[in-house]
Amino acid sequence: MTTAPAIELRTFTTLDTVRGDLLDVYADVRAPLLRLPNYAVTAFGERLDRHGIEPGFVATLAYADGHPVGFAYGNTIKQGDRYWQRTSPTPPEKYTGRPAVALKEGGVRLPWRKTGTARRIHDALLATRDEPYVTLMVNPAAGDGRVHALYKSWGYEDIGQSQPSPASPVLTVMIRASR
Repeated sequence: MTTAPAIELRTFTTLDTVRGDLLDVYADVRAPLLRLPNYAVTAFGERLDRHGIEPGFVATLAYADGHPVGFAYGNTIKQGDRYWQRTSPTPPEKYTGRPAVALKEGGVRLPWRKTGTARRIHDALLATRDEPYVTLMVNPAAGDGRVHALYKSWGYEDIGQSQPSPASPVLTVMIRASR
């Protein structure tokens, strides 16, 4: 890991003030995949708008020299949420029987990767949460498996698989204690 560049972390609980920055960073981070329907900026924008009005929405963005360089966002999920309904096998009730925070998307622009920026964003977002668990879905092929391995190194464990939409790849569902 190289030395982390100077960044400012900002956390938002409403989408309206940061939607443009989220779309901007997403388009850059996912540029190689944008031709795939599930990864298109319009598809991300639709997901973002839906997630932005769900309970407990929070987004943490990293800024360098006033420009957004990375983000993560999520919201609260509860027992019976479609997130859990689409996970197979059904996760244990110790995870689903109480609210959890679901990290829905995240990414860091190339110059800020391997600098600790992603972890700083992740940890800053979780510092705002009270839920006992945090869960996420990752494409196991992302970065030739490096993204999945990164989450494992942060303490996440695999608990199942999910395909959130017909256009989505099958994703690995991971979870860990939020603190």
